[in-house]
Amino acid sequence: MYSSKQNVNILTSLLVAHGVRYAVVCPGSRNSAIVHNLNECPDIECYPVTDERSAGFYALGIAQVVHRPVAVCVTSGTALLNVAPAVAEAYYQHMPLVVISADRPAQWIDQLDGQTLPQPDALGRFVKKAVNLPEEYNDELHWYCNRLVNEAMNETRHHGCGPVHINVPISEPLFEYNVEELPQERVIQLLTPRSNAALISLECAGQFAEAKKPMVVIGQMSTEDLIPQELFMLSQCAVVVHEALSVGKGGTNFDEVIHVLGDNPAYQPDFVLYLGDTLVSKRFKKWLRGLKDCHIWAVTEDGSIHDTSMQLYGVIEGSPADVIEDLVNAIKFKAISSTATFKARWDQATRLAAYRAMKFEPEYSQMAAVKYLEDKLGKAIYRYIHYGNSSPIRFANLYAKHYVFCNRGVNGIEGSLSTAAGCSIVTGDEKVLCVLGDLSFFYDQNALWNQNLNGNLHIIVLNNGKGGIFNMLKGLEQSPVRDSFISGAHHTTAQGICKQNNIRYMKATNMEEMQQCVDNLLNKKSTRPVLLEIFTDADEDERVAKTYYQILKNEKLANDKRV
Repeated sequence: MYSSKQNVNILTSLLVAHGVRYAVVCPGSRNSAIVHNLNECPDIECYPVTDERSAGFYALGIAQVVHRPVAVCVTSGTALLNVAPAVAEAYYQHMPLVVISADRPAQWIDQLDGQTLPQPDALGRFVKKAVNLPEEYNDELHWYCNRLVNEAMNETRHHGCGPVHINVPISEPLFEYNVEELPQERVIQLLTPRSNAALISLECAGQFAEAKKPMVVIGQMSTEDLIPQELFMLSQCAVVVHEALSVGKGGTNFDEVIHVLGDNPAYQPDFVLYLGDTLVSKRFKKWLRGLKDCHIWAVTEDGSIHDTSMQLYGVIEGSPADVIEDLVNAIKFKAISSTATFKARWDQATRLAAYRAMKFEPEYSQMAAVKYLEDKLGKAIYRYIHYGNSSPIRFANLYAKHYVFCNRGVNGIEGSLSTAAGCSIVTGDEKVLCVLGDLSFFYDQNALWNQNLNGNLHIIVLNNGKGGIFNMLKGLEQSPVRDSFISGAHHTTAQGICKQNNIRYMKATNMEEMQQCVDNLLNKKSTRPVLLEIFTDADEDERVAKTYYQILKNEKLANDKRV
């Protein structure tokens, strides 16, 4: 029988899955659940050592012989600090030591309780990775605990071997052993294709070749990392979806497809290759997390785990360009299963979504402003087009047919204007366009307080008097402080800011003025930056956007019949 502590059972299961066969265990009550599990597990041989400092070196000696991860388990308090000399030695010898420390619950640290001290990161730079496991109480915490252990165990042999630290808080009662079997835990594999092309061929490429519904998802990328020609080869046998923040050709309207058809199994992939960084679409990320019977692989430059889907099968370390090249080479001689039906469904659905976006004529609103702007940008010369977060970037993904710069790393509203301004001072005479919301603009207004700016910076501020994105969050309308406290309602304009910083100012308050001003902005020549402020009503912005998505929903049967 195993411990009743789920984080301990998750840890034990993954230690075995990652090849741990030996453990040095030290006495103590707080770590008793871990020691009990390690001893119960038939795949792990335990060796008791009382002195923690000595125990660490015992484990090091075993690792030197077996050349695989070896665990040393200690109780809470100074017991952990006593293994530091052995950990430092393992770090410089590049030995895969796995330090497992039991800990008191976080709320009792520094509260004069026995054997407590801040244990996470206590071993500092002498470990390659340190994780602090949650006490698992729900499915999301279970996923988090699983992911943390996978991250730590993969790091023991990533870019050379070395020690890691897994800290395990354990609440009382400590001595319940009533679980018959360890859980079957997901193991996240780590492949480095440049050093082992055979593995990618057997694992990722093999699953790709066998898939009937393969999909390639491309998140945000730098313009230097845009996908090479080999992506075209993958697109012949797989659905490729992306937003305007990657690839360089605008988005593929997949958010609307998911909105209409996401619950239809015929549109759900059985294989996903995720390239690049973040996606704007919350709807798509939620959809990924609900997929069943799907192998999901992520490509990351440093091999780190970005488990956006919460069910990652494996990680391939390398640049997207290199991985695609390796994947294309690996599947070149494989018989790709028939994917035509799946591709046809998605191709037709995305084309229909793009057509409806083009044909939908929104009434005067932020959506109408971005649509008109993007229609005109098809004829204007702009290589550097920046969008702010929240509503602007979502409308850009709907209409843009070009690469979009956006600060999506953390998705904050601050800094969008400063980033565009910084871009403008190194692009010579090339125009830089920045489209952002009112809160983003006012927060970052000091971007204009700069002597380096000139007339190549053009700005559009979408001002509806608040953070309009909050109008779209279902349930928030019940709060009496939604507008005043949460969405930052205001009556401020950009005119005074422009005057003080010698910025050319224009404004629009209706459809005709907006269209005229956008035309003027895109063609205006000036020695100073130019700003167009477009005033809209937040409630009307909300109504127009919801009307668009409701029209898509209403046409669901039409989609199903045509596709």
